[in-house]
Amino acid sequence: MSNSPLVTYSRLSPNRTSPRNHAIDTITIHCMAGNASVESCGALFARASTEASSNYGIGSDGRVALYVDEGDRSWASSNGANDHRAVTIEVANCGGEPDWPVSDQAYAALIDLCVDICRRNGIQKLLWQGDKSLVGQVDKQNMTAHRWFAAKACPGEYLYSRFGDIAARVNERLEEEHVTQEQFNEMMEVYLTQQRSKESSSWSQEAWEKAETAGVFDGTAPQAPLSREQASLVLDRLGLLPEGGV
Repeated sequence: MSNSPLVTYSRLSPNRTSPRNHAIDTITIHCMAGNASVESCGALFARASTEASSNYGIGSDGRVALYVDEGDRSWASSNGANDHRAVTIEVANCGGEPDWPVSDQAYAALIDLCVDICRRNGIQKLLWQGDKSLVGQVDKQNMTAHRWFAAKACPGEYLYSRFGDIAARVNERLEEEHVTQEQFNEMMEVYLTQQRSKESSSWSQEAWEKAETAGVFDGTAPQAPLSREQASLVLDRLGLLPEGGV
């Protein structure tokens, strides 16, 4: 299982369960409740006595840190079942309570990281309804909040009130990158139509005319792709195939 290529700092925490016992299908966003750098947050999680960790951390400068490999469960959300299936992300705060806001750089990095997590783990879409009763029902909601599992304000009102916006921004990016089979077929048909309508290139004009005169080609669509059955017909017209197909 891979980790995010967005990581610029790593300090692995001993506070983890290895390996996780569930496929990743959820994202849980936390706040640091302070303006910690990715290094200082990593130092905190590096102490076994802390008995806490997260998979990733994001500083107010937008840098992303790795504290627990995605293949392992972090100790982040006061709920083992949640953390076994979730990638957990701690985000630094540029302001204090009660809202615990985050910087624009951290917010942008959070969107980027969520997009990357979804892409690598096959999460087609982030779903958020703000409904604790839907925990574990990832076909309806695959974002969770620490406050649902413990008497905490985490992730703070600033982030919690923006979970819907986070999901929408991430999904917009995912949709831009995801092409359905139907969309691919439509694009391919446009491409083939364009190729069939093109005239022969100047460098091939003489050879193309010779091939047409000799009956190798019918003189249409000189730049269209050549299928195997078309190639076999060309070879037959050139007398390069044995009689009787053997």
